[in-house]
Amino acid sequence: MKISRALLIASFMVATGLIESASAQGAGATANDLCASLPDAHVPQASISNGLIHAIIYLPDPKDGYYRSTRFDWAGVIPCLSYKGHTYFGAWSPNHNPLIADSIAGPVEEFRSEDGGLGYGDAKDGGLFVKPGVGVLRKVSDAPYKYMYFYPIVDTGKWTVHAKPSEISFTQRLHSPIGYSYLYTKTLQLVKGEPVMVIHHSMKNTGAKTIDTDVYEHDFFMLDDKPTGPGIVVHFAFEPKATRPLQNGGEIEGHDLTYQQELQPRQSVTSFLTGYSDSPSDYDFTVEDRNTGVGVEQTGDAPMSNFNFWSVRTTIAPEAYVHLHILPGQTQDWNIRYRFFVK
Repeated sequence: MKISRALLIASFMVATGLIESASAQGAGATANDLCASLPDAHVPQASISNGLIHAIIYLPDPKDGYYRSTRFDWAGVIPCLSYKGHTYFGAWSPNHNPLIADSIAGPVEEFRSEDGGLGYGDAKDGGLFVKPGVGVLRKVSDAPYKYMYFYPIVDTGKWTVHAKPSEISFTQRLHSPIGYSYLYTKTLQLVKGEPVMVIHHSMKNTGAKTIDTDVYEHDFFMLDDKPTGPGIVVHFAFEPKATRPLQNGGEIEGHDLTYQQELQPRQSVTSFLTGYSDSPSDYDFTVEDRNTGVGVEQTGDAPMSNFNFWSVRTTIAPEAYVHLHILPGQTQDWNIRYRFFVK
């Protein structure tokens, strides 16, 4: 994306009141960059690069944003990230709809409390609850929370976006009438001179009620858009144990999860995994295509509270959960690091 386009997008967002200020100065894509052309180039977006990695990031926008549903955090949606002629994220689902819960791309996150959303269990039919990274939502029935359902959005809070050539930060200020309020900041930083992206998170509880929730990275890894199958290996720092039998050729051998066959449409390899400790050192896993040597290692600086593994033909998603317990007036920080490589 050219700098002039990024500045036009930022100016539009300031003029419409979506963000308070912005400086989208991301490095433009080169002529042969795999992320230079995307089918959804019309949506608000920014581009960042450190000379090694180039990434496109879609911006939060309740009117024209690429993702406007109520499951995932609106910040940090990456439809394309390239390194050394290879790509690591993409559009895993061919039929995009911004209001569908999982119609999204990149290392996106969901905040999910015990009952689904902050205050969902206490709310009556028609009452309010909060999904961090989304906003204040309305409960539509007394049924348990459904993560694939689109809940009416009452308030998205105030989003602020700041971009530099190699990083972009998103801040959401939300004040709800039910006691849950926060200041949430997410920064995507490309490390100088390294094929590394770090996502910094900070959440300050500015409300009267304790924020108690889990948050996980869904990831949606897509290594060169190749189908999931033999040659793909997911390596863990711990010895994973599946809580239910893996199907469709998925196998665990020691620290590795492998595929004995190429997954077909509507097939999946999925299970919650155990075997990790309460040490942050276990938050360390690698997805690699050993046929091409392309892969990514993901590490975190907080202990994992849960781990779900999900993969289909088009994408692989190791979902590591981190628990947040933030008292009123307190702040919790956590970081996730991605190291992209080509052997």
